[in-house]
Amino acid sequence: MGSNEESSWQQRVEQKRQECANKIPAEWRIPDEVIASLYAPLADHRNDLIRSDIIRKSGIMTKEELQITEEYTVGELLAALAKGSLSSVEVTMAYCKRAAIAQQLVSCLTETMFAEAHERAQYLDQLRSQGQVVGPLHGLPVSIKDSFHYKGTEATIGMVSFLGEVSTGNSPLVDILLKLGAVIYVKTNVPQTMMALDSHNNVFGRTLNPWNTTLTPGGSSGGEGALIALRGSPLGVGTDVGGSIRVPALCCGTYGFRPSASRVPNAGTRACSTSGMRFILSCAGPLSMDLGGLEVFFNSVFDIQPSLYDSTVIDVPWRNVTVKPKLRIGLVPEHPVFPLHPPIKRILAEAVRRLEEQGHEIIRLTNEECRIRELNEVALGIFGLDQGALGHVISAGEPVVPALQHIGAQIAKVKQFHKPSLPDMSSMDRLAKLAALNTRRAELKEEYRKMWNQHNLDLCLAPPAQNTAVAHDAFGPAPYTVFLNCLDYPACVIPFGQVNELDATETFRVGSDQIAPEYDYKSVEGAPCGIQLFTTTMRDEECLQMSKLIDLCLRG
Repeated sequence: MGSNEESSWQQRVEQKRQECANKIPAEWRIPDEVIASLYAPLADHRNDLIRSDIIRKSGIMTKEELQITEEYTVGELLAALAKGSLSSVEVTMAYCKRAAIAQQLVSCLTETMFAEAHERAQYLDQLRSQGQVVGPLHGLPVSIKDSFHYKGTEATIGMVSFLGEVSTGNSPLVDILLKLGAVIYVKTNVPQTMMALDSHNNVFGRTLNPWNTTLTPGGSSGGEGALIALRGSPLGVGTDVGGSIRVPALCCGTYGFRPSASRVPNAGTRACSTSGMRFILSCAGPLSMDLGGLEVFFNSVFDIQPSLYDSTVIDVPWRNVTVKPKLRIGLVPEHPVFPLHPPIKRILAEAVRRLEEQGHEIIRLTNEECRIRELNEVALGIFGLDQGALGHVISAGEPVVPALQHIGAQIAKVKQFHKPSLPDMSSMDRLAKLAALNTRRAELKEEYRKMWNQHNLDLCLAPPAQNTAVAHDAFGPAPYTVFLNCLDYPACVIPFGQVNELDATETFRVGSDQIAPEYDYKSVEGAPCGIQLFTTTMRDEECLQMSKLIDLCLRG
């Protein structure tokens, strides 16, 4: 890369960063003495921004604003807004202010629309005073991933090649949220190409994990995860093509739901893939600090028939379902190629213990039945057919971020030590490769259908990842989420427990034929843990209701 080319993209990035920084009002800037109390640089030194209560200590937020952002669930916020005990202006400005503080701490935002949000909140309050309600989300602030278009802002997705392109309209889901009465006030950070489990790019920099700033918040919806964990948003919208909602939910200790493909509108968004080359579909879905918030999202979005706004949506309404009080739950085992860190194994075992105590039946599945490696192999083969994202990086002259390089090295290691389950495709053109991959994908889906029926399963329990949040650029691939994208099964991540002293003495070694991040108890102590629950395609409603049942059981 020539020095002129490098300085060119860096100058464009510096201009963009300065524009973003200038949008934070002076009175919302963290005092120097508070910043000085942190260990800097934050990405290299452990700072627990949640347990240290740094937002309260900043002195920027009023007592009422702290209460609004910390003491209400999504449902309770909507009830208070409906009753009039809180106004949309009060709620919106509390979250705008908290999001601005979060941005200064963990770099979770891309675009901020604080003035527009205040103006919309005033408008919504005026309507309510006249007895008019726009929709079920009337007055509620909602954050969105940077890939969604919001008119008048940019949707760069952290790619230099998209800098300066202003969105001339909204993505369909944004139009729906506005139609429902939401206030869109911020967009959140993503990794370069949106195909990594960090949230780091050359435009907006690196998003940090608020529980421990030396750890990743996950990706690609990592900006959402970090913002919500800091309670800078009551309800956020991410996307998931390989774990991009579920991994940030795990890393940041939030709830996150990946719906079946084409249920929630996700057309009209910024992508760096080649048009027409999407075969494993990205899914839009919610993240929140409370499970009820996810339910509010689905009930509201489906309330106005989303297929009227997005032709790619399957026109099926959200169903009201009841679930059995005692479930048959399939347990996905640890795969020998993708070993689990000690805290993940402990949390899964504890979840199983509590579920069995409550009378749920656990069916221990085998690796032969679950086909984790084979499904990942198919998914990675399909993703690899399109090199459009890399083309955008190269054309802009920007460097590839370390997280993407690390993922590539880990995938290469698996290929080196394990015989592929797919036929040799080296002599095939891309169309023939796609046919072979789709054929194998269909076979694996059929095997899952048979396995599900054979065991008469209601739900499955799986690790959400091999590990909790780990050091920046060390996450690697996501085998325990990607396999569900390949199957197109809806999945919910529930926060449960944290890395603690029980994990301190456990040893973990990555074998020569295995891939996993290194395990260092001291570096991840206190990190959030969680579990992943999934059902079969289009059984999103059952997945959510059974997740609510299991969440109650685990918190018993």
